[in-house]
Amino acid sequence: MPPDLTELRDLLTRHAGQTALDGVTVLSSTTPSEPMTGLISPTLVVVAQGSKCTTIADQVLTYGAGDYLIVSLDLPVVAHVEQASRRSPYLVVGVPLRSELIAELVLHLPSRAVQEGQGFAVGHVAGDLLDPLVRLLRLLDRPADIPVLAAGIERELVWRLLTGEQGPTVQAIGLSDSSLARIGRAISWIRANYTDLFRVEDAARVAGMSATSFHRHFRTATTMSPLQFQKQLRLQEARTRLLADPHGVAEVGFAVGYESVSQFTREYRRLFGLPPGQDALRLRQVPPASRQPI
Repeated sequence: MPPDLTELRDLLTRHAGQTALDGVTVLSSTTPSEPMTGLISPTLVVVAQGSKCTTIADQVLTYGAGDYLIVSLDLPVVAHVEQASRRSPYLVVGVPLRSELIAELVLHLPSRAVQEGQGFAVGHVAGDLLDPLVRLLRLLDRPADIPVLAAGIERELVWRLLTGEQGPTVQAIGLSDSSLARIGRAISWIRANYTDLFRVEDAARVAGMSATSFHRHFRTATTMSPLQFQKQLRLQEARTRLLADPHGVAEVGFAVGYESVSQFTREYRRLFGLPPGQDALRLRQVPPASRQPI
């Protein structure tokens, strides 16, 4: 009999917080959470219990037990757990989508349908996807098996994604000539240079596109403009730094690229709802597990 969500819930309950599987994240939350910001990398996120709401720019995605979220780009998000309790905690697993593995497996597909749309999608977990995911997590009960078996099971899991309903979105991660892969390269460049003055021509050059084409493809993939993307990176980095020192508002604002403390404070409050110092003090009271974007 194939595994079902009951076994997945049991595995996630037993192993919440463990990181023995490289890159795999297992989380549990017994309470709903307030909206938290974060950066999510190419990942498969599967919810076994409870539900979560994730906002990417103006797109609101809600997914619950038996649903998955696929993200194929590094994207800033705002997310919160909607349904969770001590009796029925929110349970989720995140599996990284590695471009080198996807590129290898794409060569075995009968056809390559390049996805030119958004860099994220929500769907329902089918049995052929749930089966390798559960077998991967079972290895947490037998850690000595991980070095021998994990890579093969991960390979099967990614193959099921590539041949499933969201296959084109996943394929684009491994196809260097797809628009999503080109936008991904530009995103990596923006992340490395987020404190600098942004020029769309520079990012377009990295993507190998004209400025007009780059702007159009970037907005399609991320639902935000390149400048909005850079601004979210700056403010999220500022928030992370302020966790260490809630009183260094001016220094943090300058460090992430702002030339005006008033502009930094205004844009920070618009995104997070409170001035920088107050928000950081409040955020320090939130358990670290609740700050995770998945």
